[in-house]
Amino acid sequence: MIYVFLADGFEMVEALAPIDIMRRAGLDVRTVGVFGKEVTSSHKVSFLADMTIDKLVLDDSVEAVILPGGMPGTRHLDACDKVWKAVSYAHDNGKLVGAICAAPSVLGHMGLLKGKKATCYPGFEEELDGASYTGEKVTVDGDIITAKGAGAALEFGFAIVEKLISKSVAEKVADSMMF
Repeated sequence: MIYVFLADGFEMVEALAPIDIMRRAGLDVRTVGVFGKEVTSSHKVSFLADMTIDKLVLDDSVEAVILPGGMPGTRHLDACDKVWKAVSYAHDNGKLVGAICAAPSVLGHMGLLKGKKATCYPGFEEELDGASYTGEKVTVDGDIITAKGAGAALEFGFAIVEKLISKSVAEKVADSMMF
């Protein structure tokens, strides 16, 4: 199970492109509405999440926790104890944690980037507490994947698939999408 957290003000491309890629690869992805099932993006497009955060189950079925960026979506994720609990669970159990755009700041605030390489949307570098900022579109360091922004959303999705399944499956999905 891969949980993608959606809070009002999330960046659509940063959430939907990786979700699409992961589902094409056959991964079990669930979108989680932080404030309810209906979630409104930063560009005022509404979506129905697969589940609400109160239905979240943190057990061995969790493979990854993914945080899209966007404003004020990232601030909402950062302020939510249940999001922090899910990220901590994934991190503490050797599961994948992914964050894109401004969302790597959440990982920085949690202290998860100390001694790690990470990237983020320009202007959030100071919030990657203890990380070595790479400036790359996508940075993979152990079980943490960070990405720079909407323009890196496809590469972010492929990196997640490569980490969870294999490079060949990620390449096959990319080829099928004419990437």
